Parts: sequence; C-alpha cells; structure tokens
Amino acid sequence: MKLLVVGGGGREHAIIKKLRENPEVTEIFALPGNGGIARDATCVDIGAKDIDAIVKFAVENKIDYAVVAPDDPLVLGCVDALNEKGIPCFGPKANAAIIEGSKVFSKDLMKKYGIPTAAYEVFTEMNGALEYLKTAPIPTVIKADGLALGKGVVIAMTREEATDAVRSMMEDKIFGESGSRVVIEEFLTGPEVSVLSFTDGKTVVPMVSSMDHKRALDNDEGLNTGGMGTIAPNPYYTAEIADVCMKTIFKPTIDAMNAEGRTFKGCLYFGLMLTPKGPKVIEYNCRFGDPETQVVLPLLESDLLTVMKATTDGTLTEDMVKFRDGSCACVVMASAGYPQKYQTGYEITLPETVADRVYVAGAKLVDDKLLTSGGRVLGVTGTGETLPEALNAAYQAVNEISFENAFCRKDIGARALKALN
Repeated sequence: MKLLVVGGGGREHAIIKKLRENPEVTEIFALPGNGGIARDATCVDIGAKDIDAIVKFAVENKIDYAVVAPDDPLVLGCVDALNEKGIPCFGPKANAAIIEGSKVFSKDLMKKYGIPTAAYEVFTEMNGALEYLKTAPIPTVIKADGLALGKGVVIAMTREEATDAVRSMMEDKIFGESGSRVVIEEFLTGPEVSVLSFTDGKTVVPMVSSMDHKRALDNDEGLNTGGMGTIAPNPYYTAEIADVCMKTIFKPTIDAMNAEGRTFKGCLYFGLMLTPKGPKVIEYNCRFGDPETQVVLPLLESDLLTVMKATTDGTLTEDMVKFRDGSCACVVMASAGYPQKYQTGYEITLPETVADRVYVAGAKLVDDKLLTSGGRVLGVTGTGETLPEALNAAYQAVNEISFENAFCRKDIGARALKALN
C-alpha cells in the first residue's frame, strides 16, 4: 500500500513511524515532511495547505490511503478534495472540521446539545466586547474564533490584560480574520486532561489519556507554547471520570455533529478541565494533538492503519483499539528563545541508540546533516511500566542528544507524579 501523510512536524513523525509497522505498507510519502521524517518516509516539498498540489500528487502517484494530520488542511477541505478523486482518507471533511475551525461554532454546539463547557459570550464588535469586560468576572478567557496556530487563547488575570487581548485580536488583527469574532468565557479551574479518540461517526473509542505541559519554563512559568512535553496516562483521569465523559461529552458530541449533518470521522480531540462541578470541555481539535500523539501512539498495541481505515469505512469497534499498560513520557527539546525569537541552523547530534524514540518536529537535512529549523526541534520519548521509569528513559535519551542553544523543561511529569503520590 502507498500512503500519503500531510504535515511536517513531530505529530506526523509519530504517525508515520506507527504506520510503518503494518507489513502491507510499501511506501509512505510525507507532504512536506521534515529532515527527521526523511529517515522514515519520502518527503515531498508540497505545503500542507496547498490542497490542489496535494491532490495532484496523490492522483499521479496512485496513493491508496491518505492521512491528513494538521488542522489547516482539514478546515480547508483537503479530505473532501482527495475523496472527490476517489482517495480514502483519515480525517474529517471540512463541514466537520469546523468543530476546531470555529470556536463560536463549537461553543454554540455545546450549548445547543447540553454538553458541559464554560459559560461564554460571543462578540463581533470590539466595543461590545470591551463594554462587557468592564463587569465580567476576572480572571477570564479570551479566544479568537478561528485557527491561530494554537496561540489564539489568552487567560487574562486582570481587566487590563483582557482589554489588551481583545484589542490585539479585533483591532490589531494579530491573528488575521481568525480574530474578527471573539469568545469571552468563564475561567475554569481543575486538572487539565487531553483525550484523543478514534471515531467513525457512530462509535467513539477514546485513546489513553495524556497531560500536556504548555508553559516554556519549569514550574509552569514563562510563555505559553505549543507544548514542552507530555505524559500518558494522566493520573487525574480515573475510570469513573472516563465513564462520566463518555456519557456526558464524547458520545453526545458525536451525536450532536450527526444531528447537524456534520458527521465526524477521524481523530476527535477533547481538551477537558476536571472542575469541582465535573468534567467540562475547554476545546475540541479535529485531529491528533501535538505533542500528545507522541505519548499516545507508542502505547497503542493495535495496528494504526487498520484502525484508521475502520474510521473511514464506518466499521470501527471498541475491541479494535488496544493500549498496553505502562506509561510514556515525551520531553521536547527546543531552541533557546522559543516561543519568541530563536536561532536555527545548528547541527543535531542524534545517536542511533536513541533515534527510534525521537520524533523530529523542526529540523532539515542539509548535506546529510540534520540541522535545527524550528522552535520545537525534537520530541524525545521514553516508555516504562511506571511513570518514573518512562520519565527516566526520556531524560536519559535527552542527555545523549545535543545541539547548540538546546533547552528543555526539567520537570515534565512532576505534577502527575505528585498526583500519583
């Protein structure tokens, strides 16, 4: 089978490594891929948002199955365009990907169908939003309606911060048209949990839970990033809570999307807050999370391609998806200065002894040398029977890898260990 994976980050590298385990897979093309992915797939210099070029390549190369991994091409209708040419895909069509593409859509969906989430107001005019903020409870959360590279959310601890956030989104257009509408919502408290799920539009099968670490620096200090590390499973997510989530959030969301004529197939990501009043949805993503994928897929015992095809064909069953016991940890090695200004072009020393446990996010191949090319450079993973074992394995591997200006958080998993104790 010839496969095509759209995307070029650590998440895509994790997906590709897992797909390669299927003996029927003869070739995997990554569009655009990256320098590290090039070890495991044929990289083609076509951008993830260039839908026409992706479709043309898929047709010309007789692709048997495609995986569209990032949010942008899903929202832009990449799956629809590939399907029109008879190419089956993993991922939702555009009318279902809107669950991530528009915060207003997802909040209104939850309100309409009684799915627990934070109270909220939607604004299309800046003055109305600023007026509302004069009396809104503080802290509050400001969200740009559309996609913003994972940066369109501001947790405002003061009225001044909230006002600045609204102005930057609606007046300064820092996220372009994504900020033409904003959602101002209630600030929730409690442990956060990420739950990815496979769904064929009828059955929804949650994957192992995970915990992301968004802040750049130890002790959850510094700026918000795309994620500095993850662990799985999340100790706060008990079997009892999982049952509640299935009944009140997971299945109702799938049913709601069907009722709206927007059947969702692929990976639906639930970002949850375990509040004193029960689990609530913070956000939906229409695809695998990054870097959550890097700890979830190493624990997947089932064949990934078989499960993906079942979501496409509408034949998914619970017993198809098996995860092994134990834990997985991922530590992100980033370029100093990330998520703001950072320098790239440094050679990465990546020993063969740990290469199979490294997912490359921001690196390019130049003259057979792997050079840094992004803020988040590598996701270094470790697995073990316990979380301490997994963390130890991940950090041992980090110590064997080097590049100039590298930094990572030293406390990935600390919160989870505290919860376990």
